[in-house]
Amino acid sequence: MLRELADGQRRKERDPLTDTSHRQFDAHLPRLANKVTIAGLADARIFARRWVIRDKDPALKALLKRLERAGSAETSASALRELKSALASRGLLPGMDPRA
Repeated sequence: MLRELADGQRRKERDPLTDTSHRQFDAHLPRLANKVTIAGLADARIFARRWVIRDKDPALKALLKRLERAGSAETSASALRELKSALASRGLLPGMDPRA
């Protein structure tokens, strides 16, 4: 989707239905050596359920509720971004420094 700016230039906007930057990524569960590939919303929901069982953090429970209630492409994309952010802040994304 292109959007015309005031100066006549066009800028491409992200469309949640076609944007794949948030789609597939690898993550780790706490105390598990193998990485898990999360390819979409269904995988993210399963991963989050298992994560909540291992780590009884109320913020993770709220994130799981958002993942489970996501009904549109926009809310799904937002919930996946929140999951990636939570993983990154805890150092559970391979190759990411949690202090960065």
